[in-house]
Amino acid sequence: MKSSLRISLVVGSIAMSCIAMRANYPVAVHGSVQADIVVPEVDQEIGTPDEYEHKFLFNTYADVNLSSKYFDAGLRAEFMKWPVPGYEPDFAGWGLSNFFVKGKYKGFELTAGDFYEQFGSGFILRTYEERNLGIDNAIRGGRLKVNAVKGMQLTVLGGVQRTYWDWSKHSQVYGANAELYMQDYIPMMQDNGASWTIGGSYVLKHEDDEDVFVPGTNYRLNLPNFVNSFDVRTSFSKGPWSVMAEYAWKGQDPSFDNNYTYGNGNAVMASLAYSKKGVSAMLQAKRSYNMSFRSQRSRDGLSGFINNMPAFTYTHTYALAAFYPYATQYADGEWAYQGQFSYMFPKKSALGGKYGTKVSLYASYVAGLLMQPAPEGVNGSIMGTDGIKPRTDGLAFFKNGPCNYYDINLQIEKRLSQPLTVIFMYMNQMVNNNVLRIVETDEKWIRTNILVADVKYKFNRKFTLRGELQYLFTKQDQKDWAYGMLEFSWNPYLMVSASDTWNCGGNGTHYYMFGLTGTYRNNRLMLSYGRTRAGFDCSGGLCRPVPAMHGFRINYTYNF
Repeated sequence: MKSSLRISLVVGSIAMSCIAMRANYPVAVHGSVQADIVVPEVDQEIGTPDEYEHKFLFNTYADVNLSSKYFDAGLRAEFMKWPVPGYEPDFAGWGLSNFFVKGKYKGFELTAGDFYEQFGSGFILRTYEERNLGIDNAIRGGRLKVNAVKGMQLTVLGGVQRTYWDWSKHSQVYGANAELYMQDYIPMMQDNGASWTIGGSYVLKHEDDEDVFVPGTNYRLNLPNFVNSFDVRTSFSKGPWSVMAEYAWKGQDPSFDNNYTYGNGNAVMASLAYSKKGVSAMLQAKRSYNMSFRSQRSRDGLSGFINNMPAFTYTHTYALAAFYPYATQYADGEWAYQGQFSYMFPKKSALGGKYGTKVSLYASYVAGLLMQPAPEGVNGSIMGTDGIKPRTDGLAFFKNGPCNYYDINLQIEKRLSQPLTVIFMYMNQMVNNNVLRIVETDEKWIRTNILVADVKYKFNRKFTLRGELQYLFTKQDQKDWAYGMLEFSWNPYLMVSASDTWNCGGNGTHYYMFGLTGTYRNNRLMLSYGRTRAGFDCSGGLCRPVPAMHGFRINYTYNF
């Protein structure tokens, strides 16, 4: 199988090169190889499986792309017969997963094959690849982009969506998007450095009917073959200010996510931002309901999403701060708020000192919606009804239901001397585990306080020493945690690190990790050995459960 995969890549690369050479214009060929390999060990103390399917578990990707003035092409091969633990069962497989051919000429771009696309903020369409989560929901079909008219961009597309190794013939996705850049029509705006964009999108899902019955009855649901969705948005910016608003609507789409109910979905978002040298601020609010939109209604998990509803929460990079992440509530809906403020105290000021001081404040708050009473369904089930709808009477539309999540964190970054920089962070967080189901516990609320100290000492342009100390205080779940890490780097060739995550307030388990990373030209090799705790890997409001693991890990990437 490995030989077949290698042959497919070589033949594809040669074929694309031959096509381009015959076209008699400059051609660039580039690509990458990525391998993520785990050699697992059984470790009953941290709860690993008693045995694994294979001694070596790995995810491997190889891409080859060709680009030129009028013509692009590419293909990807993947080998995940024995994938790294934590991915859904359908993730396993191997073959030629992605290929495309693209023609470009005078503002027209036509793509055939697999492609990724996003309309607006992604409320009704966002296809993308996120390898850490195992997401690749590319559309296989055709797409036309038109940028030949000044101040306007049009996109029309259609095809079938990838769900792991399945491209379902029972459902298709079609869409159109238009963007108008009003500053190209209003000279006064250009003269004053302002820009104004108006956008609109339409996405249609066609899916074959299937047999879905209300439990305990012979009542078969009449499932719609067509689901319509619309999105309108506008954004305006001038100088340091920018403002944006967006509204999306989705028609009847009974699915596994919403208990096969027939209510419409909707989402609205507003954003205000200010940014200039030394200071920035941002406020965002989003209300959404019943916006789970999949190409296959019976799917669950992370697969098959046509759209993406971003989480309005800060993406934490420190280990303990990322213990209890937030996942967007697609079907039930939510009110979400996010704010950020950063200020750089100038050099030689009272609080800035010799090198200046940066202070950043981030806050997130997510709550459920105020809901109406559950409708009376058949045999005690709400399947086939309009579902449990949000209240819209009076000011109920704007009111929040029970809190799902909040965090507020303060970060201070300070250079104490030319080689020494420190970052301090404090975070206060609360998680509604009855909604998010992050951990297995009967406790509804998980409240944490987290302290982080990140210290970096730069000896010279090549050698740097960095250390982290973190502590998480909580009376819930597994109680307190401590984290320490030391990292030495020889830029750009070598990095050595050692870390330990210690459940000091609970069972006392240590999750140690040792790492070695080498980089040479276009090659990067990372070796690590140790333990990782069970948790979640999150991106863009979606989270993948990651099981506890002990063993060796090898990550290799090569770009050409």
